Amino acid sequence: MSAPTSRLNQEWQTFWLAVSFLTRIPLPVRIDYSRQRMNNSSMYFPLVGLLLGVIYAVAYVSLDAVFSPLVSVLLVMILHLWLTGAFHEDGLADSVDALGGGYTVEDRLRIMKDSRIGTYGAAALIMALALKAALLLDTRPIWLALLLAPAISRFTPLLMMHYLPYATLSEHSKTKPVASGFPAKRLGLAFVVTLLIVLTGTLKDDALLLVSLLATAGVALVWGRYLKTQLGGYTGDALGASVVLSELVLLIGLAI
Repeated sequence: MSAPTSRLNQEWQTFWLAVSFLTRIPLPVRIDYSRQRMNNSSMYFPLVGLLLGVIYAVAYVSLDAVFSPLVSVLLVMILHLWLTGAFHEDGLADSVDALGGGYTVEDRLRIMKDSRIGTYGAAALIMALALKAALLLDTRPIWLALLLAPAISRFTPLLMMHYLPYATLSEHSKTKPVASGFPAKRLGLAFVVTLLIVLTGTLKDDALLLVSLLATAGVALVWGRYLKTQLGGYTGDALGASVVLSELVLLIGLAI
């Protein structure tokens, strides 16, 4: 196998590794797992988001031919939770529980590791899902928001992984192999991919570029600084929460 073909095959596997990390979509290829490949896979988070966005947009257009916009949006959100295993929403609930109920860094990190959901987390989860549904219904066209939001919002955790330290009570973490040593070159490539997705969307909405900047860089800055003061860095749950927060900020901008 030639060097270019071998490199292309490696990147193809790395992309599907990112798909397996963020979703429950069955893999069509065999992956040779390694810590480095897991680390490199984070570059493809926006592309995984685009793949999900295509599924959501097609599902919405199909459902909208039969049901009302409200029912169609709710069914697509259920599809999203099923395809992703509520991965990011779980991170939001755990983060809010920890930050709302912990008095020390150690307490917050310990609560974040607890699989049980508390009052803070439940309230945050309910309000986030309700707000997302309401914002989608206020956005036109809805299918475009469903297509772009998953891709754009998944660039935010890449910024946080690159600029913040990793905070944990234990060396054993599912997120640490993805987070440690995230190279600037791959962050740049992920930025280019995300920018191309945004520019394609500006054909339908001129304000999308500004809104996307606020949703990614703005959330990464504000959420990241808050995490730095409360936890000393980010965690896997905090990254998941950043995706949900970015998506909500993006949808608020699109709705306006």
